[in-house]
Amino acid sequence: MKNLIFATFTCLIFASCTPSTPQARIQANLGKFNALSSKEKESVQKGLIAPGMSADAVFLAWGAPSDRFQGAKNNTVTERWDYAGTQPVYSQNFYGVYGGGFGPGRYRNANLAFAMGPDIAYIPYRVASVWFVNNRVDSWERVGGENARLARPIW
Repeated sequence: MKNLIFATFTCLIFASCTPSTPQARIQANLGKFNALSSKEKESVQKGLIAPGMSADAVFLAWGAPSDRFQGAKNNTVTERWDYAGTQPVYSQNFYGVYGGGFGPGRYRNANLAFAMGPDIAYIPYRVASVWFVNNRVDSWERVGGENARLARPIW
């Protein structure tokens, strides 16, 4: 029984690490893919989006967005999908630890220790945005080129 639980847990861990590709999203959503126009199907298979594409086509090409924002422009309903990534930020931190000791007396055998150690924080940043008007792509942008890894944080 323990081996079965361990094997199941291991499989779930490895399955959660697999990257989501347009082909994997197409296989999981064949109904949505078959409903697209031939031009949209071609773009989705390449992982590309273009103005005029439906929200389903964008989902199949780029995946689920990290955030969705709804709004209005010129009396028309709009929506923005943001895709986020994370960037590691390394720093050195100073730690102080006080540990109580054993024995009679309040501070007997008390330990005081200091240490320095590395710290890593992952800062989110916006990788791409897609703007929809009437459920169709109006415009889009994404980080690219040499600055793709040096994107500015979104906050």
